[in-house]
Amino acid sequence: MLRLVLPKGSLEKATLELFDAADLSVRRNSSVDYKANIDDPRISEVRILRPQEIPSYVAEGLFDLGITGRDWVEETASDVVSLGELQYSKATSLPIQVVLAVAGDSPAQTVADLPSGVRVSTEYPELTKRYFAGHGIDADIRLSYGASEAKIPDIADCIVDITETGRALRAAGLRIIDTILISYTEVVVNRESFDDPVKRHAMDQLMTLLMGTLDARGKVLVKLNVSRENFEAVVALVPSLKAPTVSELAHEGGFAIETVVAKNQINTLIPALKDAGATGILELPISKIIA
Repeated sequence: MLRLVLPKGSLEKATLELFDAADLSVRRNSSVDYKANIDDPRISEVRILRPQEIPSYVAEGLFDLGITGRDWVEETASDVVSLGELQYSKATSLPIQVVLAVAGDSPAQTVADLPSGVRVSTEYPELTKRYFAGHGIDADIRLSYGASEAKIPDIADCIVDITETGRALRAAGLRIIDTILISYTEVVVNRESFDDPVKRHAMDQLMTLLMGTLDARGKVLVKLNVSRENFEAVVALVPSLKAPTVSELAHEGGFAIETVVAKNQINTLIPALKDAGATGILELPISKIIA
């Protein structure tokens, strides 16, 4: 039913791991194969292609939906529908930032300080052209095929490049003077496919699995028992998504409590629960959280 295209390259590993965790495992003959399949009745075809190409292919109707970055949707000016952000990038859960950077010793503090004719190296020529035009600056924009930071100062005066943390740019002696775009990974959809109620329902179901998997990352389920006399003290310690689930134990044995907790709180929470009188404490992994 649905023709799906997934990103190759820097987003590939994180995307395949997400699909695997969502029980939508992508299978292919080798790690360099561009064709794949997912054992799911809603997905009829899977391709793995460069994220730069995906927005255009989805807009043209070659695929019903795809995963790419907002940066490439903006660069290609593709007319697609976004089903939502998948908050992961190539290495972290942070978004990609498309930034304008200059040499550390440059006098420029903002884009307005750059002169007409400024040389700009970038992998995003169309996005960069619109950006400088919006600031009324006639820029000499040069397409870069990588290592843009190495082109300052001999080849370019500034660059428009991506970063997650800014560390690599700082290590290259560059300074960010503006953030042009914040880009998460997105699920983008062909407009005609979006308007098809059968395909739209299938897409929404896939999004439920993907978003539920992402929501479960970094969280665990904690189960415990507590006596009546210690109930209030224990409940006061228990964080939860909404409210903890509380069940009365048989024979007036107290209460059973279940709650979802951030994994990074567990090291302090479990000892505190025990000190407050909780017993039978269990920590269990969660694969999906569906609100």
